[in-house]
Amino acid sequence: MSVRYIQPSCGLKGEIDIPGDKSISHRSIMLGSIAQGTTEITHFLKSADCLSTIGCFRRMGVEIEEKKEYILVHGRGLRGLTPPDGILDTGNSGTTTRLLAGILAGQSFSSTLSGDASLNSRPMARIIAPLNSMGADITSLNHDDCAPLRINPGNLCGIHYHSPVASAQVKSAILLAGLYADEETSVTEPSLSRNHTELMLQNFGACVTSTMHRDGSATAQTEPCRELFGQQILVPGDISSAAYFIAAGLLIPHSEILVKNVGTNFTRAGFLKVCESMGADITLVNRSFEGGEGRADILVKSSALKGTDIEGALIPTLIDEIPILAVMAACAEGTTLIKDAAELKVKETNRIVTVTENLKAMGASVTPTDDGMIIEGGAPLSGAHIQSRLDHRIAMSFAVAGLAASSETVIEDSQCVDVSYPEFFASLESLY
Repeated sequence: MSVRYIQPSCGLKGEIDIPGDKSISHRSIMLGSIAQGTTEITHFLKSADCLSTIGCFRRMGVEIEEKKEYILVHGRGLRGLTPPDGILDTGNSGTTTRLLAGILAGQSFSSTLSGDASLNSRPMARIIAPLNSMGADITSLNHDDCAPLRINPGNLCGIHYHSPVASAQVKSAILLAGLYADEETSVTEPSLSRNHTELMLQNFGACVTSTMHRDGSATAQTEPCRELFGQQILVPGDISSAAYFIAAGLLIPHSEILVKNVGTNFTRAGFLKVCESMGADITLVNRSFEGGEGRADILVKSSALKGTDIEGALIPTLIDEIPILAVMAACAEGTTLIKDAAELKVKETNRIVTVTENLKAMGASVTPTDDGMIIEGGAPLSGAHIQSRLDHRIAMSFAVAGLAASSETVIEDSQCVDVSYPEFFASLESLY
């Protein structure tokens, strides 16, 4: 266990280079491993979650070289993975577990996926049901619809799945299994979730299409695939990691921060839209576009924020940023309503609960609801003992809250940031 002490700040200045996007880093290893040839990945995120993905594919015979500046994945082809010699350990990574299940469903060997206690308590029925309807043979070994998952060979057929939730992990698991199916596979979501899988599959040579419908729903479709081909991938900075520094620059008086190389994919940019609606002084500069992914540097200046509503189709585009948005809302003038975010309950913690209890500990007025929370902003935050409950986004969000508080804040179990951003506290301190 580690503890981090956060002192109030009177101003933050400087530039931050954001680590690579976690979602894209995961997918680059996965697709590189099942492609023919070598995939070179620059700006890969070497976090605990992404290293779990590397570890799983190494156990299935994939040679992955970790160089200083890049990662080399020597792919074995779509059907070239070999049986692992034991359990595939996915650590704390839900992305690894759910997406890998889709790939393993199409293999000719049996495998078992399992992670830590937190991972093994998260719901997996959302992928088990659609994958099994394709002909996969996936069993929850503890009969609780959670990992460990036993995956046996099956003959996959294409389906059109109507997902009850907008989830990139569910969609991606089905599309990846669809590569091995006998005919086209499609997933319709109530609103569009992040589309990194579709974009990357297209770049690797798969036939993938996406359609937006008039009612706001979205469908992604893939054809069966004979082979994928290795690529060069430049991973943009993770907007979910950038959000903490953007929030810090907005909340702390006399601050000006340039957050560099941030991914601005429109399916992930809901955080920036909410910042704009709250009156944030942010400017996107040096915009570029590569591999279907937009990126930009973001100039942030201290701002007087106001409350807003965060709901509906916005939620899938910012679900991981809701904890830091709640901190911003507590410091803003007026009321912020967060709704349609029941997915918060099935993250590393029930984030409705963990955000609420920690904001209240700091003196904020917040009321939890079944699918979000209501935050009455404007009351000064005071320092407090923050229980991260080993949730990396809680630890980072409340470190920023500590900078805006009136006295010292203590973050318990702060080492959990290693899951997505091992250098987080060093990056934050560089701005003092």
